Amino acid sequence: MDLPRTPSFRLDGRRALVTGAGRGIGLALAAALAQAGAEVTLAARSGEEIEAAAIAIQKAGGAATAAVLDVTDMAAVHSFFAERPAFHILVNNAGTNRPMTMQQVSEADYDAVLDLNLKAAFFLTQQAVRAMIDEEIAGSLIHIGSQMGHVGGPNRSLYCASKWAIEGMNKAFALDLASHRIRSNTIAPTFIATPMTKPFFDDPDFMRSVLDKIKLGRLGTVEDLMGAVVFLASDASSLVTGTSIIVDGGWTAD
Repeated sequence: MDLPRTPSFRLDGRRALVTGAGRGIGLALAAALAQAGAEVTLAARSGEEIEAAAIAIQKAGGAATAAVLDVTDMAAVHSFFAERPAFHILVNNAGTNRPMTMQQVSEADYDAVLDLNLKAAFFLTQQAVRAMIDEEIAGSLIHIGSQMGHVGGPNRSLYCASKWAIEGMNKAFALDLASHRIRSNTIAPTFIATPMTKPFFDDPDFMRSVLDKIKLGRLGTVEDLMGAVVFLASDASSLVTGTSIIVDGGWTAD
């Protein structure tokens, strides 16, 4: 009897771009892709941070380079892709949040969150896709959404607006690009413990409210997302497009 063989999770010979890759979730996703064999470009506005991250991946045996890039600067994004061969994998991770009630939101707040979380992700993906199509690459687009792209949350009107939009954008991308063999998916995490989120969890009332919603009873870690990104980047997910992997400990199941 010939048994079916599990498709490979390896990414050898593939080029990956991860935005917002200097720390936290972005760094973990870049490390995961490098550990699976991809040649990873880490992009962020902070050159010192991503240089250190790339060096750490290299010291661990991975292939990584750092690229200073402001993803909200459309001219810089265009130049970035014009100077490089196409990527096989794009991870849209750069993002921000400004928690406040909807009554407090200013136009400047709106622009800051939506311009980075949505507009920049859209047009950076557009440039990446044009290069993939030109070079006939069957690519994988992975957008880091949020459980807040599937539910609402107090003081999260801007963040929810951007992350729900990412989910719709992702599905439309999947339909537009299927004929080019380019897949598009999201990863939607719950609250992840990172240096950036630590100040929120120093508030015991906020921590209790979060753990009441996460049915597995703990915050997420960056390691919880590493398997999902390798799966979506690899041949193991070759029929997966237009969907979301929700890594939320059961938050949205309730």
